[in-house]
Amino acid sequence: MRLMRTLRYLSCLGTLVICAVPTLSAQTDLTGYWALRVANGGVTYFDLKQSGENITGRIGTGGPFRPIAGTLHGGQLHLAPPGSGTQTRRVVFDGAVENGRIRLTAPVSGWLERCPREDMYPERLPLPELQDVPDNGLVRTPPMGWNSWNRFAASIDDATVRAMADAMVASGMSKAGYKYIVVDEGWSSSRGADGRITGNSKFPDMKALGDYIHSKGLKFGLYTSPGPQSCGGYQGSYGHEEDDAKTFASWGADYLKYDWCSAANIYQSTREESQAVSQKMGEALLNSGRPIVFSIHSMGEVWKWGADAGANLWRTTNDIADNWASMERIGFAQLEVVNYMRPGHWNDPDMLEIGNGGMTADEYRTHMTLWAMVAAPLMAGNDLRSMTEETKLILTNPEVIAIDQDLDAKPATRIAQEGRTEVWVRPLRDVQTPRFGAAHSVAVALFNRGEQPAEVAVRWENLHVGAVVGAKALHARDLWKHEDVPVSGDRYTATVPAHGVVLLKVSAVPTR
Repeated sequence: MRLMRTLRYLSCLGTLVICAVPTLSAQTDLTGYWALRVANGGVTYFDLKQSGENITGRIGTGGPFRPIAGTLHGGQLHLAPPGSGTQTRRVVFDGAVENGRIRLTAPVSGWLERCPREDMYPERLPLPELQDVPDNGLVRTPPMGWNSWNRFAASIDDATVRAMADAMVASGMSKAGYKYIVVDEGWSSSRGADGRITGNSKFPDMKALGDYIHSKGLKFGLYTSPGPQSCGGYQGSYGHEEDDAKTFASWGADYLKYDWCSAANIYQSTREESQAVSQKMGEALLNSGRPIVFSIHSMGEVWKWGADAGANLWRTTNDIADNWASMERIGFAQLEVVNYMRPGHWNDPDMLEIGNGGMTADEYRTHMTLWAMVAAPLMAGNDLRSMTEETKLILTNPEVIAIDQDLDAKPATRIAQEGRTEVWVRPLRDVQTPRFGAAHSVAVALFNRGEQPAEVAVRWENLHVGAVVGAKALHARDLWKHEDVPVSGDRYTATVPAHGVVLLKVSAVPTR
């Protein structure tokens, strides 16, 4: 759906399929529709127009088409997006008209072949009339699991997925609550004569893969798009929603990630059309004969209508990256939509980057805390086979996970902000504690977004959990240090590291 996915996809292409193409000379008009295909099912489309030596047109790799322009001079083809050559995400295509064929040399080596216009611009299918899809009753707390994209992109394969299932159990993550193993894009190939979607050579038997994941006590997730292609150009579910939902169910799928991608080339990115597109698959999943969690990445302020389309979770942002700037921007913006969540229906700020190496341990603890405070799905995105002990401790911290999984699903609020520091509070379900009896609790996150350590304070009375009055007293615990903290005076002050966090659980408990 986004250029980042296209870049990642192009960086991990496998063996290319070389198809026969019409004879071309250096002077042949390249106007028309072209496709670069790979053995494992991906495709990049080019819609080119030639005038003399000048080439203009559009390119699409499953996502929205982007303008492209260049030249054909002396048999050498050069195509690039308009703009400065210094753009960091600018993909430049170079090649040649050679021996009657168009040979690309960058960013990958392969041959372009002409393709029918309808491959690039399929007929727009009618959308259903909007109606609310019944709640499927799933994921009453945010789903927890692992997704292949952040670490492996489209290079994922069957053996690696099985190894991740093994590692999820062996590492203790499954005991901590992580259950879903989700194969993101890169698995699909084409359709058989019966119209059924198939796995590619990296995924020869999807049902066997699902069975293996289930044998570990885990749940099996898949990825597709409402468009003809996924974001990386793999087979999508356009026009086959009912077929694919039943196929996924027959494979034992428990979770479906549905990414807008090439649907943007057919439908408008409005609330009405986005909702109708998602509703179509939501209804298909309900009719599939198997309970399947429905995760969507769509358009048109999806948090306002996702539940109506049958979704259990919906992306509230574009793709996360494994760096502080990306994670901070996404995580701290979630307060704007936090009121749209409720049990069974969750805002999704994207998968976790914890353990991928682009941030410090303090930054990863902030990452985990932000996701817990807004009740986000906890979908790990690292290589579970090679986690450091520190990464495992961050991902499996039971006290932090309990905040994310709190059954009341009450939203967090920001109660203080000064410079680059801020304090968030999230009410938690009243509990019966072995030590104190009935307790009313809140999670309190003291964030330091600055570049230097900073003191961050919170006044006890601002937590509204019954400050030391009557028959109640306060108990406070640091959830990252796993130790109680003193409750004295009128406030708590902590020295918070740069880009770090202190996460407390504060309870009003009966006095003895």
